[in-house]
Amino acid sequence: MPLHTTAPETQALFLALNDALPQTQCTRCGFPDCASYARAMAEGQAAINQCPPGGQAGIERLAALTGQPVVLLNPEHGTEAARHVAIIDEAWCIGCTLCIKACPTDAILGANKLMHTVIEPWCTGCELCIPVCPVDCIALENATGAATGWAAWSADQAGMARQRYESRQHRLVRDEAEHHELLQAKAEHKLADLATHTKGNDTSPDVDRKRAIIEAALAKAKARQTGA
Repeated sequence: MPLHTTAPETQALFLALNDALPQTQCTRCGFPDCASYARAMAEGQAAINQCPPGGQAGIERLAALTGQPVVLLNPEHGTEAARHVAIIDEAWCIGCTLCIKACPTDAILGANKLMHTVIEPWCTGCELCIPVCPVDCIALENATGAATGWAAWSADQAGMARQRYESRQHRLVRDEAEHHELLQAKAEHKLADLATHTKGNDTSPDVDRKRAIIEAALAKAKARQTGA
């Protein structure tokens, strides 16, 4: 049910709801990250019972912030359970880097064709690395015994997970920008030295075709940079 709030009130509620989430970034709520779920709740587009890592205690926190009644966790999004950490069987790891790309907090250390390992204090137990592993060498280990929900996850851990996730997002944006800049520089170099790449025949139709393709690619890249 939509919340009848002004834009500033919605923003304030969003910030409070995001602070109340465990920041595991597990996507079980149906949203790509905790902030997206918090935004949807603040705008009345998502229920408060879609976060298994927060458990029932988390629902009570969200209910208090939104003024909604406390309800049970929606089983469609999972069940409240002990927090787990991912463990990589390094003897079977093939170094494909798919788990590194999937990890929302950069908790997996490794490189292409080299074995990977999990930095346990940084692992949120999101389980996103499990389905992407092509050799099934990642397992989950109970890290909190019988404790579940917020009893198994502290505010400090949530804060660190959030910081690492946000840092990773900034890095990904920066890496993509640097990648596009590199491709643009290569295209500009090739355009400036097109005759070399076409065996010196700068009057052939093939040269005009290649020049048009490169110029179109550069125009598209520049438009992307300016947001046009």
